[in-house]
Amino acid sequence: MSKVGPVTRWGKRQVARSRARAGRVLRVLHDDLWTWQADPLPPSVWLRWFPHGVVCLAALGVLLGNTAQLNDHSKLQPEFAFLIALGSAAAMVLALWRPVPAWWLSTAAAVVGAFAVLMNAEDYKFTWPWTAAGLIAHMFVMLLLALRVRTRVAVEALALSALITYILEGLIGAQNYQPSGWLAVALFVVVVLLGSALRGRREARTQLAEQTTLTAEERARRTLLEERGRIARELHDVVAHHMSVISIQAQVAPLLVENPPDELKENLAGIRQNALEALTELRRVLGVLRSEHPDALDATEGGDTAAPHAPQPTLDRLDALVENIRAAGLSVTTDTSGTRRPLPPGVELSAYRIVQEALSNVLRHAPGASAEVHLVHLPIGLRVVVSNTRPLRTPAPSQGAGHGLLGMRERVAMLDGTLTAQSLPDGGYQVAAFLPVDAPDLPTDAPDLPTDLFPDPSTEDDTP
Repeated sequence: MSKVGPVTRWGKRQVARSRARAGRVLRVLHDDLWTWQADPLPPSVWLRWFPHGVVCLAALGVLLGNTAQLNDHSKLQPEFAFLIALGSAAAMVLALWRPVPAWWLSTAAAVVGAFAVLMNAEDYKFTWPWTAAGLIAHMFVMLLLALRVRTRVAVEALALSALITYILEGLIGAQNYQPSGWLAVALFVVVVLLGSALRGRREARTQLAEQTTLTAEERARRTLLEERGRIARELHDVVAHHMSVISIQAQVAPLLVENPPDELKENLAGIRQNALEALTELRRVLGVLRSEHPDALDATEGGDTAAPHAPQPTLDRLDALVENIRAAGLSVTTDTSGTRRPLPPGVELSAYRIVQEALSNVLRHAPGASAEVHLVHLPIGLRVVVSNTRPLRTPAPSQGAGHGLLGMRERVAMLDGTLTAQSLPDGGYQVAAFLPVDAPDLPTDAPDLPTDLFPDPSTEDDTP
């Protein structure tokens, strides 16, 4: 007795585990095959409703053919034969929207038709348990099911269809009939494999399109961050210069005053200390923004080959930039209007970079064209216009990441200015930017500002 007890408990545990496993399988089958949810049909290449029309036309053929088969061969009542055939045809149409319920309806119609034939068939050959029309209907349903539900659900439906076929033909059976079970199962396997393959291909294409979109967005985001980092590095040099000047002036100022008071010395020492701390923080930020090899920075486009630690360019170096562009083969003319006055370093640097990027775009995208640079000095800011004529040759495919216009926009947005980039009626292209500065008090008889200072942004075009 001492040995029987543990063996009995072990057997009970095995039975309990088997029941739990069977319960999980039944729950999975219930969740998969008792749902109305399904993915939409793949879009038609020629006509949106073309697949629906084909299925409905096939359903009409199944309705007529199955009614005739059941009525003529098995001697069923016409009304009963019509109802069975209607169930198979309706399942085909229902599968367009609700494939899982349609599979149940098609299976039920096939089982009812098989038993009706079994009880009423006369003594001659007849396809059983699947009639020809019923087999076609169930193939359509299985195909639509595999196209619109998960592969696991389609395989479960296929397994149950094969099991039902085996029970009808192998266990129940009939007399003097042509067996259609093996053919039916083979065709069901084919259509499920075909539907699953088409569904997998569609999902792969959808994922590829999503990945392509994400890659393009990530590339644009990375380009934006790179351009902002470049602008930040340049502005660091400008700000660091001014902070260094403040520090030196605060250190020298007490020496310029005879017997300076202690309060003045203390305030100037505080100014110098704050300037030095700001420079230290700027150097830390610069260490993050600089490239891994700052001594091997690529030369900027447009022929600007300044060293990495050289002073940032201003409009005073614009003539040298234009000469370098001309040496590269582009015909460039410059023009300046208005009264020039000192501009903030950020405005000078941004104006120089905008001209540089715009002329570089002309070199890349408009071979054979000529360019014109026009600077308009206004009391409230600086207007930069770079335009080019129509290209004489087709440009080579660009391999760049699209930093040009993006960099211009970032610089202009940093200064709260405006920028337009648009095609000209003659086939050329124009980039116009306005960089505002703090305006001095204007006399009452100051001339009116140009009306085209702020172009209509609706005409903007990003195409370089």
